[in-house]
Amino acid sequence: MKSTVLTLRLYIFGVYAVLTYGAKCGPSEYLSAAGECCPMCNIGSVVLRDCTGDYSTSCKPCSKGMFMNEPNGLNKCFSCKSCDTGLYVLQECTTIKDTVCEVLDGYYCIQKSGRECSLASKHSECEPGQQVKTPGTKASDTVCEPCPPGFYSPKGVNCTKWTDCWVNNEVVDQEGTSITDVQCKPRRRRSVYLILIPLSALVILSVIVLYLWHRGAIKSFTQVRSPVEETGLQTSLCVTSSSNRVVKKETDSPAVT
Repeated sequence: MKSTVLTLRLYIFGVYAVLTYGAKCGPSEYLSAAGECCPMCNIGSVVLRDCTGDYSTSCKPCSKGMFMNEPNGLNKCFSCKSCDTGLYVLQECTTIKDTVCEVLDGYYCIQKSGRECSLASKHSECEPGQQVKTPGTKASDTVCEPCPPGFYSPKGVNCTKWTDCWVNNEVVDQEGTSITDVQCKPRRRRSVYLILIPLSALVILSVIVLYLWHRGAIKSFTQVRSPVEETGLQTSLCVTSSSNRVVKKETDSPAVT
């Protein structure tokens, strides 16, 4: 009976020893497929053959496009990552370090792998009638906002105030929108017309007066004489006429020799 119990205990101890043998490998060792604690390979390399007996672990360097950045007991190196759309290569991949990617200008990171960005997207563009409230960064997208009343934005970048037609002495022909500016047209200059009309009438009247003056009609209407002046004029005309007759008579008489 005692021998049976002793045998059972030895069996359990043996199984436990086999199962827990690899769990006590040192910090720079790994548990091989054969259950032995083998020395790890250094960074930049992986296991070619596990250690056996008096032979230590055989290692092989990582090939191009592969890397290993820590001591290990692995049989294959890690593949270098590629920088996808919106990312560019900041540091090339080596046998001991993976590729380092950085976000391109005009993009922002939407997915991270550890501390590095693994996926980026292009910044959003604001629609016409909007403007950029907060520009996009490499960590965040663009934030847009609508234009306030009285402003417009045809390309969705900046909002510009509507044109003030009164500044150029014009009037509004078409109202502005959040996308288009106000359309102006020249103001009707009534004051100019009010000056031109009477001026034109005055010019026409002057032409008529000059024409009538040239024809002698103005003189007959403007010269108004008194009765005394008329009598004097007649007497003068009579004296002048008598004098003319006397002179004529003397002229007609034969000369005395």
